[in-house]
Amino acid sequence: MAIPSISELTVLKSLWRQQPLSAREIHQQVEGELGWSYSSTRKTLERMLDKGSVRQHTVHGVLVYEAALEKVDTLAAFAHDFGRRVMEMDTPLPVNMFTGSKLVDENELAQLEQLLHDWPEDGRDEAK
Repeated sequence: MAIPSISELTVLKSLWRQQPLSAREIHQQVEGELGWSYSSTRKTLERMLDKGSVRQHTVHGVLVYEAALEKVDTLAAFAHDFGRRVMEMDTPLPVNMFTGSKLVDENELAQLEQLLHDWPEDGRDEAK
């Protein structure tokens, strides 16, 4: 799985909380964190469409977006990458690091733990 950029992750998090959303609604949710213009939000959404990270369709004449990437899979990829590249760890990060997160519930936390535990160790994870 290709890991989204930090700004793309911010957009995905807004969509995981509520979807579908228009570009304007997404911008309203992310502008405080990212501090950028509406045109930057639109450009990021176009890039994410090209990558397959989001899907676009029309509802009542308005273009709306939905996350195409699953939340738990994406978070597991980030956590795995952080553990491997940043912390130089060969073992999965302990799932208790994510306890108290507002982004995942107990069920998703269990899924995340399983994904991190079962992550391939032979370098093929970049090709997913």
